[in-house]
Amino acid sequence: MLPSLADIQNARGVIAGSAIRTPLVRLPFREAPAEIYLKLENLQPIGSFKIRGAANAMGHMSPEVLARGVLTASAGNMAQGVAWRARELGIRCTVIAPFSAPDTKIKAIQRLGAHVIQVSFDDWWRAFEERGFPGVEGTFIHAFDELNVMAGNGTIALEILEDLPDVDAVVIPWGGGGLTCGIASAMRAMRPQCKIFAAEVATAAPLAASWAAGAPQEIDYKTSFVDGIGSKGVFKIMFERARELIDGTLVAELTEVAGALRLIAERNRVIAEGAGACPVACALDGRAGTGKVVCIVSGGNIDFAKLCTILAAERG
Repeated sequence: MLPSLADIQNARGVIAGSAIRTPLVRLPFREAPAEIYLKLENLQPIGSFKIRGAANAMGHMSPEVLARGVLTASAGNMAQGVAWRARELGIRCTVIAPFSAPDTKIKAIQRLGAHVIQVSFDDWWRAFEERGFPGVEGTFIHAFDELNVMAGNGTIALEILEDLPDVDAVVIPWGGGGLTCGIASAMRAMRPQCKIFAAEVATAAPLAASWAAGAPQEIDYKTSFVDGIGSKGVFKIMFERARELIDGTLVAELTEVAGALRLIAERNRVIAEGAGACPVACALDGRAGTGKVVCIVSGGNIDFAKLCTILAAERG
């Protein structure tokens, strides 16, 4: 099931007060073949779009359910979204995170009052599949495969269309697919002619491999500074949703993502994490087409040491 336009419009009221309406700004880079716009979700209170889905999911829970606490599996940003809202509500939050999660994100989650359990990548992935974790109580909030989470994410599309009604394409970082499917659900209802692309980094691009094969594939996943997206595989249901909604996948090399991150910092004075810079990397050389292209800068929670290294690196 995908969120309807009514679900997404309703979500806008539910998340008001938790998530902000983020700006859409032009990337001043005339060398690009398209007019590139940045949807700055890195400016959300937790530095990521994830606050939208988390707030909407919890906004649809009864007080009795919320009182039992919440649980999520996340490498960082969804955990912060759930923890932020849980703190506002005064309820318990537990996070299952992989050992590979950046320390800066783990510390941010803990600052918000959540209890973090770090596990192997396989155990972390199993928590997604089983929607829970042994011995941990609380209602599981899935980071992407949940109607209310996708509906909350879809509110981004409503804002884009208000600010840029004639948008030609939207490029969205693909992690689990909840952001892409949420935005695409609204776009298909309101501006069906808009092209929609999912962006991945070459070191962790299971959707591209699955798209080429016509069925979900498992890949050799490699960690990198692009830690907000990428995994070893694609959930079958999310792959099926993507095939129904999007026009294709785009893949950027790590060097291209680093270059896009530097460009955003130089031209817009905006700090993006690797996942947030990935759509820009894919759009800069025209892979998303010409015209007006919106890139979802999904977050800005990058480790400062990594950021400094990337900013100081010589352009390729």
